[in-house]
Amino acid sequence: MTLRSTRERIIQTVTFEVVGIALVSPLYATVSGKTAIASIALITLLSIVIVTWSPVFNTLFDLLERHFSGRLACQRPHGLRMFHASMHEISAILLTCPLLIWVGGYSLGAALSVNVGLTLTYTIYTYLFHVAYDRLRPVRLRNEAGTETASPHRI
Repeated sequence: MTLRSTRERIIQTVTFEVVGIALVSPLYATVSGKTAIASIALITLLSIVIVTWSPVFNTLFDLLERHFSGRLACQRPHGLRMFHASMHEISAILLTCPLLIWVGGYSLGAALSVNVGLTLTYTIYTYLFHVAYDRLRPVRLRNEAGTETASPHRI
């Protein structure tokens, strides 16, 4: 297998979102002046949207990378990791800005400002998370005998 399995992608996505909520909610509460509960609720709602989008985005990105470069996700160079993280967050802005307006009560300008702050925070987090995840849980390759081995990676 040259891509992460559906099961592995679910583990990756859920881990990413749970850790993200735990790290970002207190920061958001501090910066926005919202209560801890309101912050957790809004960041969780935004994360639900992203939980739906992330496996689709990551799988498409992995397929395109494999098609054009022949590389596996765990072999992704740092520059492409930065591009991957940035594109993920740009697409997240398009999906979550309306929720910040509707649920968060922000004006369009304020929602964009909040989203930029969250995007910058999550871009750094996305990069660090995926580097760590690929090291801890590299893509497994099946050899001709049917046994799995960790793929080589250049991180």
